[in-house]
Amino acid sequence: MTAEPESTEDGRYVVIKGRRWRATDPKIPEQRDAELRSILMDWRREVKRTSSAPEARAGVQATKVALGERGTPWWEQSDDERRRRWETELPRPGGERKS
Repeated sequence: MTAEPESTEDGRYVVIKGRRWRATDPKIPEQRDAELRSILMDWRREVKRTSSAPEARAGVQATKVALGERGTPWWEQSDDERRRRWETELPRPGGERKS
């Protein structure tokens, strides 16, 4: 089992190898968080397989936004905005859609 990364005191960022990255929105329900991470890994594999095709990079971006790691910071959004963000339907590589 891997250890949780160090996070900043306010919980908004994680620190990995000395670099600060935006943390995943902590309000995302556990099941949806797992689904989004699965979609993200599918897109990351697609980036590697296709030598960074624009569609694959866009899939990674959309999933990172749904997780709250990119786009408007989750701590600046209302609860309704946050929920809409993570409930957004996202495609997987190959066109399969996952809500």
